[in-house]
Amino acid sequence: MNHAILLISCPDRKGITATVTNFIYQHGGNILHSDQHIDEQTNTFFMRVEWSLKGFDIPKERIEGHLQAIARRFDMKWELCFTDQPLRVAIFVSKHLHCLYDLLYRKKAGHFSCAIPLIISNHPDAKSIAREFGIPFHALPVTPKNKNIQETKEIKLLEKEKIDLIVLARYHQILSARFVNKYRQKIINVHHSFLPAFAGKSPYRQAYQKGVKIIGATSHYVTERLDEGPIIEQDTVRISHRDSLNDLVRKGEDLEKAVLNRAVRWHLERKILCYGNKTVIFD
Repeated sequence: MNHAILLISCPDRKGITATVTNFIYQHGGNILHSDQHIDEQTNTFFMRVEWSLKGFDIPKERIEGHLQAIARRFDMKWELCFTDQPLRVAIFVSKHLHCLYDLLYRKKAGHFSCAIPLIISNHPDAKSIAREFGIPFHALPVTPKNKNIQETKEIKLLEKEKIDLIVLARYHQILSARFVNKYRQKIINVHHSFLPAFAGKSPYRQAYQKGVKIIGATSHYVTERLDEGPIIEQDTVRISHRDSLNDLVRKGEDLEKAVLNRAVRWHLERKILCYGNKTVIFD
């Protein structure tokens, strides 16, 4: 599969869609998927278009140069990527391993098109799972005194493996501003709560004590402000008075796996555009 994917955001005006699609058509491309959205509050146009490079008469390495004129004309922010260049993903995890195992299973089953060259943890608990899937495992315990040192080691590992995306699969550490800025919009977290309600420590216990009828999970990009990054996906499940605390945890973990899976898959398929503190998820 050799496709090109173009992601666009720019001020809305006439002719954007026609110009982009005509460019692809005139050079022999076959459009496979196209989706667009207009945010009327900000007058911003968003578009994702994917086309086959079979028969496309511009070599891959020269497509960006040809797109420059279109981008200048419409004042576009844009990104061009190719499906034969899968992203390289690092997974960070602590002691809760259900999301890690789910991601690795889905990768092995062919649900994700990516490479996972390493797993990083502040605990040794995930070592056997990493071994089972044949992925190098790095245990880097974190304390208040060594946090900066360990983050530097983590960054060096990520740079060595040319990591494109970091997935926090229940990683119980707050990343520094230095770390987040280096990988902006490239760190996906799963929060075991339907944000912003019950944020922070022990959300299931808070929900149980409150007697809620719905619990949820949230996947979002990481920013310097804890749990306030652009939301990618959320889901909920109904709760009744018959559910115990253990029932809430079990149902919540199922939600966490589902929303993290969707968020990671959409990012890998280049279906997400961030603007402000929001996301556009293309079909």
